[in-house]
Formats: sequence, C-alpha cells, structure tokens
Amino acid sequence: MLAAGSDMAAPRSGLRQRQKGAATSAVPEVPERAAAGPVGSEAKPPQGTFWLTRIMLLRSIALLYFVAFLVAYHQNKQLIGEKGLLPCKLYLQNVKKYFKGKINLDALSYAPTIIWFLDWSDMDSILDYLSLLGLAVSAFVLVSGCANMVLMAVLWVLYLSLVNVGQIWYSFGWESQLLETGFLGIFLCPLWTLSHLPQHTPPSSIVIWGFRWLIFRIMLGAGLIKIRGDRCWRELTCMDYHYETQPVPNPIAYFMHRSPWWFHQFETLVNHFTELLVPFFIFLGRRMCILHGLLQILFQVLLIISGNLSFLNWLTIIPSIACFDDASLSFLFSCRQGGLRERLAQMQLKGAAEKQLPLGCYIRRVVNISFGLLIAYLSIPVVLNLLNSRQVMNTSFNPLRIVNTYGAFGSITKERTEVVLQGTASLDPHDPAAVWEEYEFKCKPGDLKRRPCFITPYHYRLDWLMWFAAFQTYEQNEWIVHLAGKLLAQEEQTLSLLAANPFAGRDPPRWIRGEHFKYKFSQPGGRHASEGRWWIRKRLGPYFPPVNLQGLKKFYEDRGWPYPGGH
Repeated sequence: MLAAGSDMAAPRSGLRQRQKGAATSAVPEVPERAAAGPVGSEAKPPQGTFWLTRIMLLRSIALLYFVAFLVAYHQNKQLIGEKGLLPCKLYLQNVKKYFKGKINLDALSYAPTIIWFLDWSDMDSILDYLSLLGLAVSAFVLVSGCANMVLMAVLWVLYLSLVNVGQIWYSFGWESQLLETGFLGIFLCPLWTLSHLPQHTPPSSIVIWGFRWLIFRIMLGAGLIKIRGDRCWRELTCMDYHYETQPVPNPIAYFMHRSPWWFHQFETLVNHFTELLVPFFIFLGRRMCILHGLLQILFQVLLIISGNLSFLNWLTIIPSIACFDDASLSFLFSCRQGGLRERLAQMQLKGAAEKQLPLGCYIRRVVNISFGLLIAYLSIPVVLNLLNSRQVMNTSFNPLRIVNTYGAFGSITKERTEVVLQGTASLDPHDPAAVWEEYEFKCKPGDLKRRPCFITPYHYRLDWLMWFAAFQTYEQNEWIVHLAGKLLAQEEQTLSLLAANPFAGRDPPRWIRGEHFKYKFSQPGGRHASEGRWWIRKRLGPYFPPVNLQGLKKFYEDRGWPYPGGH
C-alpha cells in the first residue's frame, strides 16, 4: 500500500499524438498536447485528460459544502452559539486557559480556526457570517462550475474553522472527509482564473491520483474495520440488524429489515467485495479504474437509498468521479457548437501546436509535485494504521485534517434503544397521577405512528447524538441535561431543533425526565402496522431522573453555562 501512495505521482501514458512507428510518451502535467481528434460539434475528448472531470469534481464538492454550511447556518447557534448546548466561546476560552491564557501556536494547532482572531462579543453573528459566506461561495462554484484556488481555499478555511469549534457535534468522520476532499479541490484549480477551461492549467494527474488515493483509503479502511471488528461481519449476519439499529432509519430501511436471511448474507458479501477487493481496481489500468468508479458510485447510491447517513455517502461519491477521464464523461456535456466539448477540442489542438509553454506552467508543476510529496508524507501514519490489527477509524494525525483515517460500522448494535424526553406540569414528579408528555425530535424515532424520515444529505446533529446517548449514560453526555434545562425554560432557539413541543402555547413544564426505551420495527402487514405503527417499544427504565430549573442551577454554574431563560 505504500507503493500505492507513490503511484499518486505516476505520469499518465498515451497523452501525446502517436506518430507512425513511434513509442508513446507521457507528459503528465500538459494534457492539452493530447490528440484532440476532429474539431466540431461531435468532437470527443481523448482518453487520459481530465478537464471535464474537474468541472464535475468542483460542482460536486461545492454541492456538499453547500449542504454542510446550510446545516451549520440552521443549527450552529443552538448547538455551539452563545446559548448553545456546548458554547464554542466557552470551549475556546478553556483551550486558551490550558495554553496559559495565550493564543499561541500551540493553541492554534490544537484548534485551528479563524474565530481566534475575531471579536467574540457576538459569537452567534460570527457563526452565521461564516456559514453565510460559505453558502455564497459554494453556491457560486456549484452554479458556475468554475473555481480558483482562492475560492476553494476560502471554503476549506471556513469549514475547518467551524469543525474545530464544533466539539462533539462535529466529531464524525464525514467532517474530516469533507475537509480532505475540499483540500484536494484547492489544487484542482488555477490560482486566479475563473474559467471552465483555464488555458495552460490542466488538472494535474497528481491531484487526480490524490482523489483516487482518498477513495481507496476510505473503502479499504471501512472494509478492514469491519473484518477486524464485530464478528457478525465475518459471520455474514450484520445486515440482520443494521437497517433497524442504524442511527436514523428511513422508510425503505423498514422494509429492507424484513428481507430473508439469505439476502442479508448476500448484502454482507457484496459489502466485503466492494470495500476489500474493488478498491484495488484503481491500479489495474483505465478500464478497471472506470469499473471501480461505477461500482463505488452504485454502492453509495444503494446506501443513500437505505438510510440517512448525513452527507457521508454523497461525499464518498466525489473521489470516485476522479476514476473517469474526459472521454468517459463527455456524454454528460453538450455537443452543440460552441459547447464545452468543442471548446476543449479547439484548446487542445492549439496547445499541441505551441512550442513554448509559459513560465507559470513550470511553477505549477513544482507546486503539484510538492503537493504530491505532502500527501505521500502525511499518508505514512494512515497506511501504518491500515496495516495495524488495532486499526482506529475516523482519526486525524494532523491538526488540519489533510489526510485522515476512515471507517464505518466497525461494530453493529443488535438492539435499538432510544432516549425519550418527557415533561410534566405536575408539582410532584413522583405523583402516580402526573401526566408526562413527550417531546418529538425532527427525525429520530419517537412517536410510534410517525413514518421514518428521509432527509439525506441534510443532517440533524442533535438527533444523531441522541442515538449515541441512548447506549451511553447521561453522565457521559452532559449536554442532554443542558437540553433538559432549556426545555424547562422553553427557549425558542433550542426548541427549533425539535419537531414538536407538547407545551407550546402553555406554561413551561415544571419537570423534565429522560426515559429509556427499546424500539423495534413493527411487522409489515402485522397487527401493529395495521394500526398505523411503524415502531413498537418497551420501557427499559429511567435514563435520567426528573429535574427542574432550580435543581439544575449549580450544575450550570459548575460548567460555566448560561442559566436557561436568563434567570
């Protein structure tokens, strides 16, 4: 696999015109010298160039950035804002205090974010401005299909700044994966030019191999963590549980869960084939590389259909696009006169006739080689981790998250448990006559008759963390007690994270408690399903005891959290 890393800088072959009886030579950084074929509306790009691939990659990266910044704009204030469940201002203050009250290199390395250099007096506005700027820039790249290194670097810095103050809400693998993908996207582009086909700036083969190296590590890491992890992956039984116990199931998962045992075993074998064997197709020539891209995209689409895994699977499609060259993607672009395909053919013919390249082309080549060496160097601990029997997943070995380890579902939960938050207006929470009313979340299971949601690639961060909290304790998830306090105070900002407040238009509850339930899908066509129930549940016991605002006061003071409701 170390050899695979060195192949990132390998030149493409067959880029120059073949002369009769002459051997083919490779010019990796100047694919515009390739044979362009006939110029006209039917011109088809040659194999081994990536101008059209770059447009697809940039638009795809921009789409995922747009979704990520949209989630941030809608949810960051409630989660990490001034009155958030885990305020990022308090987090940065604690980091600064740990490093002796200074914003020095150590503090910047621990939490790289431009928020260090901004005015913290209105953190909510800072979070909004960062998200809105990210939305604007990503929307421009998405619509235009054009970008330069400056715009892509802006997107990367903005999202890096949010991830590094997001704490547990931003602690999942897809955040680092988006940053690594976005970092690669920076080097796809010219420095300043905004054009679909920037003259003398072809996509570097080194960057294209950077994307391929990324999808190789993602898939192989995911496959190895499964084989080394839960025995159900080796026994081919994990899919018996996955659809029901995944973090946020969708309606299709409800029916997939009831598939016969042999189909679940077949699914698991397909998963192992796709994650453990298919990645090596990348290194077996152009046709096998294209086959790899097709199989990986198909696999990710199937995962998108069967679950709400944030934007993870959408994001994993992106590096697979780098498996396709212009010749294989040309059908996606208009062949009309004056279209991209014709302009590309004309530019390549013009480039082939040029005898002297501008100095900038050689500078760019040095930058690309330096980039390749950086990726190879940062890949060393990642490769060692892949080879280690104690492999860790979704980990960064550098503070900028440029090259990371990945993996998913190394272990599978066999039963689904949920934390249900309930409130009562009763003076005595232990009164048997007390009426407890349930809060409903946006997407996580709660109401037995509510259809599972379908939200991918959008992501509800609170719902996702509630899934993890259900198989831990509230002591391990203090933010859930913070949430209870905000519900007691009926804070509108926090309530916007929920789907239904049973005390809307009424006095706030006097007490909030957490109840622990076991959830199972109902049987399609069975008695519970005929009553409109998607789920059946059984109470396991209390998750946290009844709490009121007065009783939480010291809890808040000890953690430096603002007291809910401003009391």
